[in-house]
Amino acid sequence: MKSNSLKHVAATLLLAGISGQVLACASCGCTLSSDWESQGFTSQEGLKLDIRYDYLNQNQLRQGSHSISAANASQVTTPSGDAQEVEKYTRNQYLTLGLDYAFSSTWGVNVQVPYIDRQHSTLGQNSDGNSPADGAYDSHTQSLGDIKVLGRYQGLTAQHNLGLLFGLKLPTGSHTQTGTSTDPSSPGTSASIDPGLQPGTGTTDLILGVYYFDALNKNWDYFAQATVQKALDTVDEYRPGTGYNVNVGVRYMAWQGITPQLQLNTRYVIHDHGSNADQVSTGGTLMYLSPGVSLALSKQTTVYSFVQLPIYQKVNGVQLAPRYTASVGARFAF
Repeated sequence: MKSNSLKHVAATLLLAGISGQVLACASCGCTLSSDWESQGFTSQEGLKLDIRYDYLNQNQLRQGSHSISAANASQVTTPSGDAQEVEKYTRNQYLTLGLDYAFSSTWGVNVQVPYIDRQHSTLGQNSDGNSPADGAYDSHTQSLGDIKVLGRYQGLTAQHNLGLLFGLKLPTGSHTQTGTSTDPSSPGTSASIDPGLQPGTGTTDLILGVYYFDALNKNWDYFAQATVQKALDTVDEYRPGTGYNVNVGVRYMAWQGITPQLQLNTRYVIHDHGSNADQVSTGGTLMYLSPGVSLALSKQTTVYSFVQLPIYQKVNGVQLAPRYTASVGARFAF
């Protein structure tokens, strides 16, 4: 396998480890690796830019590994005996700018800057599954999210195909935005947004990862990668749950300029912590099958598109989950 192709395969690994956003109930983050070449793991030094749009509509209530109606969810009680909150939907749109600089084939750094547009609606607690009740609110947040900065080291083998990721998620996104109450007792007043639905968590998180990539044969490449993201502090009595991502993928290289790809993305998240956190209906295990394709428009420009299809979803408590996610993007080499 050519060395450039080997370096290109690794490009998917960085996004696989860091693209997961903190979404409603902190368990349904996207783990998609948006493009094999998007972060510039090549033998050439220099700067690469990636811009990606992700759409994720969480509109399906789930309890454990099964879907549940809003009416049935309203009858569920937490271990403490409280009524279960019944959420209606969380529509997420992300526009993420990725900047990657390769100092050499061994060292590089990547910065991910997300802009988040999120609409959320909940019926609150003690609802009948149709009408808003205690603590119900609507919200629409549009702002910068938490920026991630990661370094990479690929000098563990002579082939430069075994590497490490290390870095931080920074508390750049707001974690104090508010919504509008739809609670019948106080309609139209300001309402607090759940910490897991804020544009940022307020915490600084450590991110560590390891990856490996190689050729199956002259037409097929593959990768395997694992990362962990853990909050280093607690802010406003809230700490997001530690998340683990495991991803594998293959791509077909025989077609000139067109590269079909297939990924299996798995994410496990521990429930959130703190007195202001939902310690029951957060966290879970998610598995997605993600077909996609990239198209080389020139030596400097590649566009790509993916769809993530859930094949296994097991959430803690009752949570919203997506039926699919969609991503499109473009990569530019300078």
